[in-house]
Amino acid sequence: MAEPFFAGSLRGRGYKWRLFGRPIAHVRLFNMNSSEDKPVSPPSHFIREMIAADVRAGNQGSPVVTRFPPEPNGYLHIGHAKAICLDFGMAREFGGRCHLRMDDTNPAKESMEYVESIKTDVRWLGWDWGEHFYFSAHYFERMYDVACGLIRRGKAYVCELTQEQWKEYRGVPTRPGKESPFRNRPPAESLDLFARMRAGEFPDGSLCLRAKIDMASPNIHLRDPVLYRIMREHHYLTGDAWCIYPMYDFAHPLEDAFEGVTHSLCTLEFEVHRPLYDWVIDQLEDLPVRPRQTEFARLNLSYTVMSKRKLLELVQTKRVSGWDDPRMPTLCGLRRRGVPPEAIRAFCDEIGITKYNSLTDVALLEHCIRDVLNKTAPRRMAVMDPLPVTIENANDLPSFVEAVNNPEDPSAGSRRIPFGPALLIERGDFMETPPPKYFRLSPGKSVRIRYAGFLACTGVQKDANGALTGITCRWAPSEANLKVKGTIHWVPADARPVEVRLYDRLFTVEEPDAHEEKDFKDFLNPDSMKIASAFVEPALLEVQPGDRVQFERVGYFVADSEDSKTGVPVFNRTVTLKDTWAKASAGDAR
Repeated sequence: MAEPFFAGSLRGRGYKWRLFGRPIAHVRLFNMNSSEDKPVSPPSHFIREMIAADVRAGNQGSPVVTRFPPEPNGYLHIGHAKAICLDFGMAREFGGRCHLRMDDTNPAKESMEYVESIKTDVRWLGWDWGEHFYFSAHYFERMYDVACGLIRRGKAYVCELTQEQWKEYRGVPTRPGKESPFRNRPPAESLDLFARMRAGEFPDGSLCLRAKIDMASPNIHLRDPVLYRIMREHHYLTGDAWCIYPMYDFAHPLEDAFEGVTHSLCTLEFEVHRPLYDWVIDQLEDLPVRPRQTEFARLNLSYTVMSKRKLLELVQTKRVSGWDDPRMPTLCGLRRRGVPPEAIRAFCDEIGITKYNSLTDVALLEHCIRDVLNKTAPRRMAVMDPLPVTIENANDLPSFVEAVNNPEDPSAGSRRIPFGPALLIERGDFMETPPPKYFRLSPGKSVRIRYAGFLACTGVQKDANGALTGITCRWAPSEANLKVKGTIHWVPADARPVEVRLYDRLFTVEEPDAHEEKDFKDFLNPDSMKIASAFVEPALLEVQPGDRVQFERVGYFVADSEDSKTGVPVFNRTVTLKDTWAKASAGDAR
């Protein structure tokens, strides 16, 4: 079998996930035929194995066709990325194709704004649907014809029960429902009513079309489900041409059948809907390919909410600045925060595909982000809390120092940074009375300064209140080869300040929407964004919106795509340098 398209960098390391709220440790995998301690790839997931078996047996025809079918009623989030990578990844791995389809059967909540954002996000993640871009709305006439055919064959009927009456008739899973008094009306009468529903003769909600299946089924979704409802809503594609719209459970299998989808991959909440999916497919004749639905566990990420309804609530109540707020789990928010798409793909590969619900630690996503940015982000220096430094032996100083752009990538080259007798260092890198094992600057002690040799503290300046205002140092070149244990960063004293937004997790608890007694908004983190200033080296003033960099010893940042201007960047912190996931994984592996 072909190697999975996305080969993540974490394979073979220790994992920590949560299953039903309890932590479980995933042990390392070793090659038992080798004397060396080498990690090997984890077992293939069940969907890959299923598709591979279908391809070998020729069960589903050729080629493999999958689809990603979002409803255009909100912006995509990190949870959707898992489905996107699975749908497109499986199609690519098996030489097939993946369709992008807008499931736009509820125009009351849908718009072209969401359609365009979805297309942008899927492309940004690195996927291409080619010519296979579809709308459900393009199938409305064909769906109507299928519904008429069901009525003619006695498989569907027009019902006049109110919603409240239907709740009573439908029953509960442990008790059979009652048949609607309209269930056995003649097909000709239902056909006439259905045509008049389409013509707009009846008020919204007064009539609906139901499938005639089994009112005694233990699966409540098979108890004569609604196929069409009357809803006068303007559709962004069809305008006011329709006032009846198909239900998702009816439209989705038809769309898959019309497009020749072989593998319809859905999240677990659709498992109980699968018998209805199969029932709809079974009503169609002369299908060259019979779509098959398979379910997998959705992504649940700690310190995050994944409900589009709740994310919309955050936007509407102005708890965030918009769908693309860098604290949001939306793909446009992650993009604005500076998260590389390849990091999200690697993350989706690492979390795997399972049949059980679990909570994934957001620290794993942060690890994947660091792993990519460490290799690709150029290094720059920025000082957040400046302390002035005056160098005594100014005549010995070079005018510039040479600094590598990325030690992980020799091809990234180097840059020149102005150097002189006045510098700024982080205030936290100096202590007048340090504790034991303090390896930064203090009176009489030396430290290496990044790319520029060594400093030894010779004096301290304070104001009238005794507050520290600056220090005096002597400089020594790198060739002095002094034995020191600490390295600090710096910027020239005339460095310009820029705005820096320090983003943190949006919520203070792991599962903010798992507390029934509280509103999820009660767990919003008041410190999820802090505005600060940073004094930066000249190269940071030249970045373009969207450019990612590492502030050495501080974190990874991106020039904000909306608020940065030429020569005046605004930086969003993407992620800190500290990798709690890697440390936890190393501990588990031991």
